[in-house]
Amino acid sequence: MSTTSGEPQDGTLISKKRIGDDPAGFTALTELLTAAGDTAEDPIPVAIETPRGLMVAAIRATGRPVYAINPMAVARYRERHTVARAKSDHADAMTLANILRVDAHMHRLIPADAELTEAIAVLARAQQDAVWRRTKASNELRSLLREFHPVFLAAFADKSATNLAKPEARAILAIAATPATAAKLTRARVTAALRRAGRKRGIEALAEDIVDKLRRPGLRQPDQVEKAMGRQALALLATLDAACTGADDLEQAAAEEFRKHPDHAIITSFPGLADLTGARVLAEIGDDRRRFADARALKAYAGTAPVTRASGRSISITFRRIKNDRLAAAGWVWGFSAAANTGPAREHYLRRRAHGDRHSAALRHLVNKMLGQLFYCLQNGQEFDPAKAFGQPITTTPEPVAA
Repeated sequence: MSTTSGEPQDGTLISKKRIGDDPAGFTALTELLTAAGDTAEDPIPVAIETPRGLMVAAIRATGRPVYAINPMAVARYRERHTVARAKSDHADAMTLANILRVDAHMHRLIPADAELTEAIAVLARAQQDAVWRRTKASNELRSLLREFHPVFLAAFADKSATNLAKPEARAILAIAATPATAAKLTRARVTAALRRAGRKRGIEALAEDIVDKLRRPGLRQPDQVEKAMGRQALALLATLDAACTGADDLEQAAAEEFRKHPDHAIITSFPGLADLTGARVLAEIGDDRRRFADARALKAYAGTAPVTRASGRSISITFRRIKNDRLAAAGWVWGFSAAANTGPAREHYLRRRAHGDRHSAALRHLVNKMLGQLFYCLQNGQEFDPAKAFGQPITTTPEPVAA
């Protein structure tokens, strides 16, 4: 940690000290800032490379302005003073202090979101992480079953793929981890497993169908290899069960907190935004109305606004790669849901498809448009109005949305 002088602003080092991420370290920080001229009326701004953590929360609670500087930006600033690529905590602290001294106007304060919004962000991001872990665990388990137990995958195949995250599939796999055990299953055991999984209707018919499919002949691994793979499958199944349970519990918790937020009615008034997706969007954009200067800034943050590169006579327009990945993922789900249902949003999607856009480009254009509308509605406290947002609907022949 380093502090530089403010009168005159010549970047002279006033003091430096190494502190810990604990109460003693926070006390040392406040004492150092006070000695440097920090007051309640004119607090000294703090630059740090992370927007979260206990130290950041403690500093923000004191009312001091906090700037979270991207580590890549810090590295570029460091290269202005040395090309040796030397790195140390002291040099990084000096770089952060000089960033605020010289270019504070080029950086933004950490958004002043409400406590409820920060809680929603924690739950929504955790739920999104759980979903990604669930997908990863499901893919790993499917890959393993394809090597030694393809009959099970075929038994639970839905159209072209097997959803191993379904409770019924996980319950049956727990008692049929190998082709040998699957072939010996009785209808009674399968029925009991389906009931434990929460199945309410059509249990007897489904159990009979599953037993018949699991008894179909197929290629087999050697016995000892098959048993070993079965143990591995059960281990992956335990990981998948935990991810599914976590995703479901966090989804409910995030939705409950989101319903308490004042922006809930505005966000969920948009087509394609329900409690979970709306909570994910709110978690990333926050409720600090000063966070984004305009709608274009929000669109760039979400990655829906294109990037124009101009050099001489060469001009190229490409999609944005640097973005908030969580908001971009939520935007994809938002756009797909909005375009799949009848309404102005789908009409706009079809218009872009007729214009020549591919599926992903049309969805991105739709989300880009709705993000601008969301920015306006949040700034003005208005709910979504399809007539104002999309104008007069067009007449077109519906076509299925590509997966």
